[in-house]
Amino acid sequence: MASQWMKCSFYLEVEREISFRTECGLYYSYYKQMIQAASIQQGLHGLVYDNKTESVRTINILERMNVYQEVFLSILYRILPIQQYLEPVYFYIYTLFGLQAVYVIALYVTSWLLSGTWLSGLLAACWYITNRVDTTRVEFTIPLRENWALPFFAVQIAAITYLFRTHLQPVQERLTLMAVFIATFLFSLTWQFNQFMMLIQALALFILDCFDMLPTAKVTWLYIIQISGLLLVCVLQFFNSMILGSLLISFNASVLIARTIQKNLKKGGLLNRLGKLIIHVLFVLCLTLIINKFIKKILNLESDEHIFKFLKAKFGFGATRDFDANLYLCEEAFGLLPLNTFSRLSDTLLFYIYIFVLFLMTVAAIIVAFRNLSGSNRVQFMEKMEECTIILKPDAAYNLIHTVLFGCLALSTMRMKYLWISHMCVFASFGLCSTEVWKLILKCIHLYTSQRTHVIKYSIPIITLLFISYKFWPGIMDELSELREFYDPDTVELMNWIKSNTPNTAVFAGSMQLLAGVKLCTGRTLTNHPHYEDKNLRERTKQIYQMYAKRSPEDVYRILRSFGTDYVILEDSICYERRHSRGCRLRDLLDIANGHIMDGLGENEPDLKPSLYPRFCEEIKKNLPSYTIRFTRVFQNKTFHVYKLAKHK
Repeated sequence: MASQWMKCSFYLEVEREISFRTECGLYYSYYKQMIQAASIQQGLHGLVYDNKTESVRTINILERMNVYQEVFLSILYRILPIQQYLEPVYFYIYTLFGLQAVYVIALYVTSWLLSGTWLSGLLAACWYITNRVDTTRVEFTIPLRENWALPFFAVQIAAITYLFRTHLQPVQERLTLMAVFIATFLFSLTWQFNQFMMLIQALALFILDCFDMLPTAKVTWLYIIQISGLLLVCVLQFFNSMILGSLLISFNASVLIARTIQKNLKKGGLLNRLGKLIIHVLFVLCLTLIINKFIKKILNLESDEHIFKFLKAKFGFGATRDFDANLYLCEEAFGLLPLNTFSRLSDTLLFYIYIFVLFLMTVAAIIVAFRNLSGSNRVQFMEKMEECTIILKPDAAYNLIHTVLFGCLALSTMRMKYLWISHMCVFASFGLCSTEVWKLILKCIHLYTSQRTHVIKYSIPIITLLFISYKFWPGIMDELSELREFYDPDTVELMNWIKSNTPNTAVFAGSMQLLAGVKLCTGRTLTNHPHYEDKNLRERTKQIYQMYAKRSPEDVYRILRSFGTDYVILEDSICYERRHSRGCRLRDLLDIANGHIMDGLGENEPDLKPSLYPRFCEEIKKNLPSYTIRFTRVFQNKTFHVYKLAKHK
C-alpha cells in the first residue's frame, strides 16, 4: 500500500515538473537538488562538484550557470518553518510571482518619478497587465532567468531615474547610488545575458554624455557601478571567464580611460566639438576592441563566440554553416519582431500614444543636443530651447535613449521585446501625464493656459484608464477564473519508465530540451543540456545530435559511448520534424554542417554531397543487424523511442 502511494505521489510530481520545459526544468532541478540534499553543505558541494549534468565531466554549476537564486531560495525554504504547510514547488512559484509584483511596482515608481503624478504610474501598471502577452513570459516559463532578473533591472532603472533628478542632497545621492549598485548586482547575478543588456545601457549613457545631456559625475559613477557589480558576480561565480571577457567591462574601461586622456571634449564651437566627438567615439570603440581582444587572448576565452557568429550571420555579414549560429537563426524567438505585435499593442492604445510621445521627445532631444554642441546664444533660439529643456530633463533624456536602444534590440530580436515593451508602458504613460509635454503642445498651437494644461493632463489619462478597464477587465477576470492543466502523457510515461527501469547511475543522451526534464524528474546523468554558454558543451551537443543526421550506426555508437551513454532517447518530433521549414529543421542543420544534401524537394548548395548512409533515427527502427548489435530498443510510445547501448560492439 505504501509503495503504491509513493508511486502515485511520484506520478503527480512528474506531471507537475514536466511543465517546466527546456532550460526551466534544468534550473529548477538544482533547487530541488538543494532541498533534497542531506544538509546545506552537502547540497552546495554537489553543485560545486557536479558530475551528473554532463557525463564523464565534473563541472561547477555555480560557475557555469546563474543559479544563486535557486540556492538562496532552497536555503530559505529549509530554515523557515513552512515545510508542513507549503510544498517546495509552490514556495518557488509564489516567490517568483511575488518578484513580478516588485517589477510592476518599479515600473509604477519610474513613471511617477518622470511625470510627477501617481496617475501615470497606475496607467503604466495597467498597460503592463493588459499587454502581458508582450511584457512577460512568467506565466508559462516560470524559472526562466529573465523572470528573476528583469524585476531587478526595473528597480535599477527607477533608481537611475531618481538619480538624474536635479537638486538631490548628498545623502540622497549616496543612498540612490547604493540602490543602483544593489539592483545592478542582483540583475547581473540572476541572468547570464546581463552583460549585453548593461552594454546597451552603457551605450545610452555614453551617447547622452557626449551630447552633454547628463551630469558627467553621475554618469561616471554608473560606469563604475556596472563594472564593480559585474566583477563581484565574477568572484561569486568562481571567476567566470565569460564575465571578464565581456564587452561591457572593456567598453566602460575604455570610456573612463578616454575621458582621462581627452579632457577638453566639451569646449569650443559646433565644428570643433563635432570633430572632438568623432575622434572620441572612434578612440573609445577602437580601445574597447583592443582591450576585449587582449582579455580574450590572455584567458583563451571562446564561451561567447556563438553569439557573435549568430549576430554576424543575422545582420548579413556572410552566410554561415555553423551549426550553433544556425540553431539560433532558425528559432522564431531570435527572429525579427512580428508585425502583429503592434496591432496587439494598438488595441490598448499603448502603441499610438508611445509613438506620439517618442516623436515629441526625439525632436526635443535633437534640438537640445544641437544647442549643447553649438553653445549658441541667440535669443530666439534660446526662447525655443527653454520649452524643450523643460520636457527633457536628464531623467527624461535617459529614459528616451533607453527606450530607443532597447526598441532597436526588440525589433531585431523578438525574444528581447519584454525589455522594450515593459518600458514602453512607462514611457507612454509618462508622456500622457506630463505637464511639460502638454504645455509644449498647447504652446505650439497657441492654446496654452495653466488651467487647461492641468485639465488635459488628468482627463486624458483617466479616459484612457476607463477605456482599458471597460475593454479588457472582463477578459482578465475570465482568465483568472480558468483552471488549466498541462497534459503530456507520453512524457510522463517516459519519465516513469526511466525512474522505474534504469539504474540511478544511468547516462542518457537526447535532445537538450528533453534531457533537462530527465534530470529534473529522474535525477539521471545527462550527456548534454540547454545551458549553451560553453564551447565544450556546444561541441558535445553537435556530436550527440548526429543521431538525427545521416551517419553510420558505428559512428553514432562510437560518439555516444565516448560520452559514457547508456541509453539514447530518439524523438519522432525531431526525426520527422515539420515545425520548421526546409533548411531550418534540426536534421537539415546537421546535414549542412556535415556537408550533406538535405532531404526533400528544394535547392541545395552546389558543394553539398549525398551521404553514404541513411538517416540514423529512421534506419534504427528497421531493426537491421548492424543496428541491433549495438542498440536494443527498451521503451517505445507514440513520441519517444529509448535504446540501450551495448557495452561492447
